[in-house]
Amino acid sequence: MSTAPAEHADPAASLRNSLDRHGRITTADQRLYGPGRVIAPEQVTGSQAIIRSLEELGVTDVFGIPGGAILPTYDPLMDSTQINHILVRHEQGGGHAAQGYAMATGKVGVCFATSGPGATNLVTPLADAHMDSVPMVAITGQVNAQVIGTDAFQEADIVGISTPITKHAFLVTDADQIPQVMAEAFHIASSGRPGPVLVDITKSAQTAQTTFSWPPKIGLNGYKPVTRGHAKQVREAAKLIQSSSRPVFYIGGGLIKAEASEEFISLAETVGAPVVNTLMARGAFPDSHPQNVGMPGMHGTVSAVAALQQADLLITLGARFDDRVTGQLETFAPGAKVIHADIDPAEISKNRLADVPIVGSLKEIVPELRSAVEDVFAQQGQPDLGAWWKQLDRLRETYPLGWTEPEDGKIAPQKVIQKIGEAAGSEAIYAAGVGQHQMWAAQFITYDRPRQWLNSGGLGTMGYSVPAAMGAAVGNPERVVWAIDGDGCFQMTNQELATCAINNIPIKVAVINNSSLGMVRQWQTLFYESRYSNTHLNTAVSADGNDVVRIPDFVKLAEAYGCVGLRCEREEDIDAVIAEAMEINDRPVVIDFVVSRDSMVWPMVPAGVSNSAIQVARNMTPEWDEED
Repeated sequence: MSTAPAEHADPAASLRNSLDRHGRITTADQRLYGPGRVIAPEQVTGSQAIIRSLEELGVTDVFGIPGGAILPTYDPLMDSTQINHILVRHEQGGGHAAQGYAMATGKVGVCFATSGPGATNLVTPLADAHMDSVPMVAITGQVNAQVIGTDAFQEADIVGISTPITKHAFLVTDADQIPQVMAEAFHIASSGRPGPVLVDITKSAQTAQTTFSWPPKIGLNGYKPVTRGHAKQVREAAKLIQSSSRPVFYIGGGLIKAEASEEFISLAETVGAPVVNTLMARGAFPDSHPQNVGMPGMHGTVSAVAALQQADLLITLGARFDDRVTGQLETFAPGAKVIHADIDPAEISKNRLADVPIVGSLKEIVPELRSAVEDVFAQQGQPDLGAWWKQLDRLRETYPLGWTEPEDGKIAPQKVIQKIGEAAGSEAIYAAGVGQHQMWAAQFITYDRPRQWLNSGGLGTMGYSVPAAMGAAVGNPERVVWAIDGDGCFQMTNQELATCAINNIPIKVAVINNSSLGMVRQWQTLFYESRYSNTHLNTAVSADGNDVVRIPDFVKLAEAYGCVGLRCEREEDIDAVIAEAMEINDRPVVIDFVVSRDSMVWPMVPAGVSNSAIQVARNMTPEWDEED
C-alpha cells in the first residue's frame, strides 16, 4: 500500500474501491484521500490551510470549543460548507464524542481545543483512545511560537504531556507544514493499529500566510505497518489448528478495527471451534451464532472462561491478553499453545508467549488462514471436536447468565438493560459508561454486528457514555443510539445533553440509578466487610436507605437541558417507559431508572486469582467436571 498521495494516479478511484458492500471504510486510503481532489497552489492563511486540509481529507464533522489560541482557525471554519462543527460544553466531551464517532463509523474522529486547559482537558479522551486503539485526530491551538517556554498565558506543553498517550504528536510552528502534517496525522491515526494523534499548531502558524495545495507529499518513510501475514506462519497456524482437540478462538477489538468480521465468521465456521469475544469485540462475532460461548474475563461467562482455561490451543486474533481477561497471568490457559495474530508487533508475546506469531492486518490474515486450514483439513482430516463441544455445552446450559431478584423490592438493573436491548434491537448503537452498568450492558444485550457496542474498555473512563453516544449519533443519524450510564458516570459529562438538545442529536440515556458508585460498592461488599466509604451518591435514596433525596433530580436536570425527562421506579412500568422513549426522536431523552443498589455483577473473578476460581455468585464456584 502506498503511503504518499502524490503517488496515486487516481485517488478518486482508490476512494471508490475502499468501501465494502455496506459502504463502510475498509482501508486507510479513503481516510487519507477524502474526495480525491487535486488543488492547485493558492495563497491562504495557516488557519485556512487547516480547514482546507480537513475538507480534502473527507472530514464532515468536528467536535470542539473555541478559545484564544485556536480562534484564528474558527474564523475560516464558518466558511466551510462541508464541515459541521458541533460546539460541545467541555473539551473532554468533545474528545469522547470524537471517539464515539470513530468507533461507530470507522472514520477518524476529529476534535478541536484551545491551548492550556483546553488542551489538557483532552488528556483523558486521548489516553482512552490510545488504550482502545481508536482513530482520532485532536487539533489544538498553541501560543505563538516566539513565546513558547516563557509560561505565556494558557501555555501548556501538550505535546510533551500527550506523547505517552498518543500514537504520535506533532507541534507545528511553520504554516507551510500544515497540509503535510494533517495528511500524516490522519494516515497515522487510521493505518496499522489505529490510535489518537495530536496536532498542536501555534497561533503564529495559524495566522501566517502560506501556500496551500493538495495532495501533499507525505514524509513518513520509517512508518510502514506490515499488513500481509507471513505465509509460513499462517501455514504453521493451520497445522496447529488441525492437530488440536480443544481449540478456541479468542478475538479482540482488533478484528472490528480491521473490518474483518465477515471474513472471521467464515474462518470460525470452517474450523468449528468455540469463539470467545472480549469486551472490546462485542458484536465482532454474532452473539446469536451457536459457536459463540460468550465474553471471557473478570465478568465473563462460565463457558467462555472455561473454554480458555481448558483449551489446548488459543487462536488469538486482534486481542492483547489484557489482565481483565487473563486474571492471574501465570495460571491463564495453562495447557494451551498460542497462535497470536495482530497488526501491532509490540503486542505479540508481550504478556503471553506466542508459539506461532503472525504480524499483519486481520483483513488479510483471516482469509489466508481460512484457506490454509481448508488445505490442511483436506490433506489430513478435520479434528473431531465433539467431546470439546459436549463439555462447553454442558457449562452453557448449567451456568447461563442471569440474576437474582433484589430483596429490597427495587428493580433489578439487569432486567432494565435487557429490556432496552430487546426494544431497540441489533440495529441500535449502545454506549456504556464504566462500572456495573457497563458489565450488565455487555452481558444482557445481544450484539450481532460490529460497531454496535461502544465502551471505554482499557482506561475505564467514567463520563464516557453520553458524549460517546452523541458522537455515534452524529456519525449514524439513521440509527437509534442509547447511552447506558450510571448515576456516578452521568454526573461527570451530562452537560453534553445541552449540546445534544441544541444540535438535534436525539440520543436516549438510561441512567441506572442505584444511588451509589456501584462497582466500588460491590467491591466494598465483597472485600471490605461492607464498609461503604464514600460510595453513597444520594441520587435516589439517603445513605441509610430510608429517605428519597434525588440530588440531583435527573428528571428536572434533563428538562433544564432541553431534554425529555422520565422516571421508572416500578418493574411493571419498565416496558411502557422504554416504549415512550423510543417514540421520541426530536430531542434527547433521559430516563432515571431507580434500581436496587444491592445488585451485583456475576460471574466474577476476584482480582489476583486464577480464572478457574470464577464465582457464579457469592462464594459459589462452578463444578468443572473436566472429564465430562
